[in-house]
Amino acid sequence: MPAQLYRHPHGITAVDAEYLYPGHAAAHVIVDAGRAAFVDVGTNSSVPYLLEALDTLGVARSAVDYVLLTHVHLDHAGGAGKLLTFLPNARAYIHPRGAAHLIDPAKLIAGSKVVYGEERFARLYGDLVPLERARVHEVGDGERIRLGERTLELIHTPGHALHHYAVVDATHRSIFPGDTFGISYRVFDTARGAFIFPTTTPTQFDPEQLIASIDRMLAYQPESMYLMHFSRVTDVARLGESLKGQVRELARLARAHARDPDPAASLRAAIGERWLGAARAHGVTLPDEQIRRFLEGDLDLNIQGLIVWLKRGEKS
Repeated sequence: MPAQLYRHPHGITAVDAEYLYPGHAAAHVIVDAGRAAFVDVGTNSSVPYLLEALDTLGVARSAVDYVLLTHVHLDHAGGAGKLLTFLPNARAYIHPRGAAHLIDPAKLIAGSKVVYGEERFARLYGDLVPLERARVHEVGDGERIRLGERTLELIHTPGHALHHYAVVDATHRSIFPGDTFGISYRVFDTARGAFIFPTTTPTQFDPEQLIASIDRMLAYQPESMYLMHFSRVTDVARLGESLKGQVRELARLARAHARDPDPAASLRAAIGERWLGAARAHGVTLPDEQIRRFLEGDLDLNIQGLIVWLKRGEKS
């Protein structure tokens, strides 16, 4: 299957990473004055699509200067080691808390297998290629880098994960927020615009940090957010306020069901119905079962993250 590309303004192209299913995960290529950067890269299986995208865009592999990994969750960074073997001049830019996990991915692999199980992990991610230390740069908060004729600012944005940063292109009023600005599948777009919800996956979700990071990004007054799941959204102020309200509600629900005999089951029912109702209120007309199917994986991971957050609070 050929790479599916989505052309956006200002030299930005989304590449369907073909993770789980088409339209679920998008890596982005930024091209400026003949130089290029990837923002998040998907898995090992995504690499052929990214290389094909460079060919289609007329960008030489040697012209890629940066592989910007917003965080090291494997749907974003699992293919980085493999991709770098094809990009002779690129360096991987990683948050200091995450860099070691891609240089020596043993702990990352073990933790991911706990979440996904051995068989599913192998099917989704394969054998991770470790990054060479010499090709890794640890990102400072507020660090600026030059790509062609544009400047990109890299800001730490914890909440989804402690090892998370976002890529700000202030000149073009664009931000690449990784998972800090939630998930918005194009299948749920309606006349009201994009439908968005937060991702509170294990193991480092923190509602207060996440809300503060959303506010930090909103302060740039961006016109566009380029999400991994799934690419460009506008009407950013509305979406940001919606996300913050949802994060607060998820935290409230988690606390409310913390003492239930089966908190995960209670949260699954409560959050699942809220998401379905919100989609309906947004004007989504897909059958209920189809809506649930699109949201099922995210619901499972969000519940795991909320449970881990509750347990972490009990220990502190």
